Amino acid sequence: MGRFLGYWSSGKFSMTYSRLLASVILLVTVNARAQTSPLAQIRQSGTVRQLFIDNKPFLMLAGELHNSSASSVEYMKPIWDKLAALHLNTVIGTVSWELIEPAEGKFDFSLVDAQIRNAQERHMKLVLIWFATWKNAGSSYVPRWVKADRKRFPPMLLKLRLGGGMGSMLATYMEQQGTSPLSPFPAETLRADAAAFRALMRHLREVDLGHTVIMMQVENEAGSLGDSRDRSAAAEDAWAKPVPADLMNYLARNKTALLPELQDVWKRNGFKPNGTWPEVFGTDEWADEVFMAYHIGRFMSEVAKAGKAELNIPMYANAWLGPQPGQDLPGKYPSGGPVARVMDVYRAAVPSLDLIAPDIYVPDFKGTCALYARSGNPLFIPEARDQVGNLFWALGRHAAWGWSPFGIEDLKPDGQVAQAYKLLAEMLPSLPEWQAAGKVSAILTVDGEKPEPVSLGGYKITLPKGRTPGSAQLSASAAGAELPGNVSLESRAMPNDTRPFALVVNTAPDEFLFIGANGDPVFAVDSPGPARVAIAVKDEGRFEKGKWVPGQRINGDELFQPGLPSTNIGMLMVRLIRFE
Repeated sequence: MGRFLGYWSSGKFSMTYSRLLASVILLVTVNARAQTSPLAQIRQSGTVRQLFIDNKPFLMLAGELHNSSASSVEYMKPIWDKLAALHLNTVIGTVSWELIEPAEGKFDFSLVDAQIRNAQERHMKLVLIWFATWKNAGSSYVPRWVKADRKRFPPMLLKLRLGGGMGSMLATYMEQQGTSPLSPFPAETLRADAAAFRALMRHLREVDLGHTVIMMQVENEAGSLGDSRDRSAAAEDAWAKPVPADLMNYLARNKTALLPELQDVWKRNGFKPNGTWPEVFGTDEWADEVFMAYHIGRFMSEVAKAGKAELNIPMYANAWLGPQPGQDLPGKYPSGGPVARVMDVYRAAVPSLDLIAPDIYVPDFKGTCALYARSGNPLFIPEARDQVGNLFWALGRHAAWGWSPFGIEDLKPDGQVAQAYKLLAEMLPSLPEWQAAGKVSAILTVDGEKPEPVSLGGYKITLPKGRTPGSAQLSASAAGAELPGNVSLESRAMPNDTRPFALVVNTAPDEFLFIGANGDPVFAVDSPGPARVAIAVKDEGRFEKGKWVPGQRINGDELFQPGLPSTNIGMLMVRLIRFE
């Protein structure tokens, strides 16, 4: 007993006991919370559909890791603290099929567990990407036992007939490397993918008791490059058969509400109610795209369905954009992927997916957001350049769930993204509530674009450009440069965004909050009452735990100075008066 008491009183035992006690307390707390808190859910909230975590609307201040970062626990060790310094509340990580199932039926989830553990320690949430059958229109992340058995897991048969361009180049490279996209038609490929995904989701249900993983991406930028459709024997057999009834029934039920791109393809042959694929849709690339979208969608649907049977959390598919400049036809961008023009096909084919998410690297960020926010699709942007003005546009104009720069670990903790996330984090959960109430908008003036006023709270609001350092301007050549896979050379650690931009919130009658940079708000009357308006109060400031903390009062002759800072992200609270 004396030896035991002596050991008990020693620092070594006390430290060991303290650690054990802390671990037990943490485990009990997580288990108790898991028993009472619901899974992540999608709900209608006011005028918008929102993601709810623990029964509260949740806005993801997110960043996506490089594709290979999460493949090493050691590599990720210093990165996790950097992600915290960037003020992320959500990390988009990866799960590679080849790493979790190196031998068929033998699973290793240690890399998944490490991501969950590190995110929990920093009070972050996770969105996980299932890199499986398709990754960037190829199959490079499938296990070796899948790559080696082409009879059981055959690739698409593609005729590289488009000639030149990045699509043909990448398709040729993947064929040489043995990573051509697997065909969606063979049952064995679907069975193996769905079984692995189901095992992953079962593991998450058993170990992620704190619901750290809030959403799953199923596959990644699926489709065929270099040709507009699979021409394997199984694909040709499906092409010659009648269009499946579930798609034709969907088209008939929603004929007047279909997105115009699909309606135009169906219309060309007279809106036929049935027939083979060429009889209903034709024989060109646009018909091929509908065919591929349906069959890739059906594949994804079965994978997602298998996963949701174990853990029913929101799931989505992401899109390599198309058509886009330089990639104007299916096959020049991945044909059959979940692009905006075939969202209706995915709705018919993939009822187990909750939304379609665009990866936006093209210059037309505004137009792309509008395409993917149609017909009730919630906007979530899992990959983007780190142009922070685009973040505010997505949040303000489309009530986006989140915007996520790719290669997040490359960004600087003192850069614009970190500044924006730090300010926004203190406003949660008020911001999602304001979005639901229709009190939020945004201003973003792109170079060469005529500024358009925002109508909000009875006023028309503009944001004239303030003084910005010329050295920080983004050159047009840098903005347009791209890497294979449609990733911009400047998608990581871009120069500061010098465009005028702001998130605008109508916090009370005649009161507006601005978060942004490079401009000063100007108001005009847009509602009945006195015809003239002036700024009565302009305060710099910040939010702390959801409460506004005013800083410097900008008054007198300083009212003529730019209100939002140049390049750095700032906040203004403006109160107006109206008079005759």
